[in-house]
Amino acid sequence: MSVAYVYDARHTQHREPGHPERPERLIALWQVLEASGLLPLMTPIEATPVDPALLHRIHDRHHIEAVKAASQAGGGHLDSDTYITAHSYEIALLAAGGAVNATEAVLSGKARAAFTLLRPPGHHALSNRGMGFCLFNHIALAAQHALERGLERILIIDYDAHHGNGTQEIFYPRADVLYFSTHQYPWYPGSGHWRERGEGPGEGHTANVPLPAGIGDQGYLRVFREILSPLAERYRPQLILVSAGYDAHWRDPLALMRLSARGFAELAIAILDLAGWHCDGKCVFVLEGGYDLDATSASALATFAVLLERPVQDLLGEVAPAETPLDQLIADVQQAHHLGSES
Repeated sequence: MSVAYVYDARHTQHREPGHPERPERLIALWQVLEASGLLPLMTPIEATPVDPALLHRIHDRHHIEAVKAASQAGGGHLDSDTYITAHSYEIALLAAGGAVNATEAVLSGKARAAFTLLRPPGHHALSNRGMGFCLFNHIALAAQHALERGLERILIIDYDAHHGNGTQEIFYPRADVLYFSTHQYPWYPGSGHWRERGEGPGEGHTANVPLPAGIGDQGYLRVFREILSPLAERYRPQLILVSAGYDAHWRDPLALMRLSARGFAELAIAILDLAGWHCDGKCVFVLEGGYDLDATSASALATFAVLLERPVQDLLGEVAPAETPLDQLIADVQQAHHLGSES
């Protein structure tokens, strides 16, 4: 089976001059993909508007109507960071629908893995409001679609530098989704402490690894090896969804982490290994943040190279990570989730 991708050029209609979440993020990435020669090796999947009934199962009616009304009025802001244009409602529906379509392609066997290249991002969108550049929560909608297709256990891995507070909030009381996040902490949006573990039936199904600034490739890989891997082994997911934010790259202006493009490739290898072991390789990547054009393009390209089993190139290189010990943090997370220090 092939690797699928979703791209729709209409994303350019969602823009605000001077805003870091701009069309050029995806335009630059797309141009790099075209030049790489990888696109002909993949199956394109169309982005279509997300089903309204599915949208209402994740998001509050008042929030959906607020985004729609602001677009119909010509634009506005949900908060100081989150803009809406006359076309944003339509574009956000396409971005959400694209994630659902990519997930369906994997579930139906049309593709073994998929990557959605759409914007705006989604993981900060709460059930009742948008924030942090995000209008609707694409990965939550994709997960809900998969659950309604009969799956019972979905693992969401979020390696964006900013905590996916929206995804966490949506699934916090639920056991049918295990949400795992690595993120800079303390940093926007301020959530994501390791003590946040879920509630009710969802207790233990939120796993946060709040990393100090400056952590690089080896630190991330250690966290994946010592925390994510045993969590997945215990949970046995039937599908893995990835909030693929590339703002943890060392060049990104909106965070202070030190991952490299090659480091992102290593994370993708680790994720695909988990998918191969637990869910027949079923894995969907959904683009989130990443605001340095070259770094985001290089990191996403490295991820595609891993998906297609092609050589990984990193022309931007690495920088030295901060010498911040992770032993205590890893021990705290392991203890909170009953993983044991030997994991």
